[in-house]
Amino acid sequence: MTFLKTAAFAAATLALTAGGAAANDFPSQPVEVVTHASAGGGTDTTARTMLIRARRELGTDAFVQIKKGGGGTVAMSYVSGKPADGHTLMAITPTHLITMARGRAPIELEDIKGVVRSTDDPIILVVSKSSGITSFEDLKEVSKQAPIKWGGTQAGGIDHIAAITFSNKSGVKIAYVPFDGGGAMITNLMGGNIQAAGLNYGEAVDGIESGDFIPLGVMAEKRLTALPDTPTLAELGVEDVNFSTVRGIVVMADTPAERVAALEAKLLKAMNHGTYQAYLEGIGLDPTSIGGSEEWDAQIRSMYANIYQTLGDLGLRK
Repeated sequence: MTFLKTAAFAAATLALTAGGAAANDFPSQPVEVVTHASAGGGTDTTARTMLIRARRELGTDAFVQIKKGGGGTVAMSYVSGKPADGHTLMAITPTHLITMARGRAPIELEDIKGVVRSTDDPIILVVSKSSGITSFEDLKEVSKQAPIKWGGTQAGGIDHIAAITFSNKSGVKIAYVPFDGGGAMITNLMGGNIQAAGLNYGEAVDGIESGDFIPLGVMAEKRLTALPDTPTLAELGVEDVNFSTVRGIVVMADTPAERVAALEAKLLKAMNHGTYQAYLEGIGLDPTSIGGSEEWDAQIRSMYANIYQTLGDLGLRK
């Protein structure tokens, strides 16, 4: 081997070794988790609780960076302007997907990659006892006489989109009744002013236990552990209507795959620790809320497809 060939071989070997060391050293600087919501809210609290243990698993400092505004547009713009090296993560909710689907985001769905899901609180279709509806078949029959009065929060939000998607795919006619907040919606459902609503378990549990609310179906692929006798909508013949108050972590899609895999493994380990599990239990969720990259990324895209279609049906998409 000539001197030049020997030198070239040594240089190549050194480069490969250095590259491997760099990969093994990740993360090499503090990790920031960018949120779009106010401090103390559900997204902020979930991210901060996850990071309690994640700092140890990551082997570096990690902190929440709040970038409020525009239904997640400020946060998305900030993250897309940072290097796609795995040190900048974004906590997303359906709000971000709605903003994307309405053409108001600085990035598109293809620009992000799911890393881990941190909470998954499926929407439960419940009816008031006073409605006289006791089954999904009853709901369909009653809606043939007059649209079901279905309560939710603001028009164009996830409650509205879930309700209209359900109506379109099930054939159940509904009249959507928006309220200023979940408290007013639940009060009106309890009082019989509306017949149905899509509620999270924490919102519905008291009414279910008292017998004032009847759960008819869950907008998820699997039944809830807390409601084992309540079928999924798919089991009732209504396919692909899966909506949750869901939160998770994403990165920009061009982040190196090995770094995405490292983040996934470390964050999953952090969330399976007792500290985070106690948090989930405290908000009425269980370990199935946590999901890995493949499951979470697929869920993001499934939700987006439904959101995009329904916003078009409502005339709320550019």
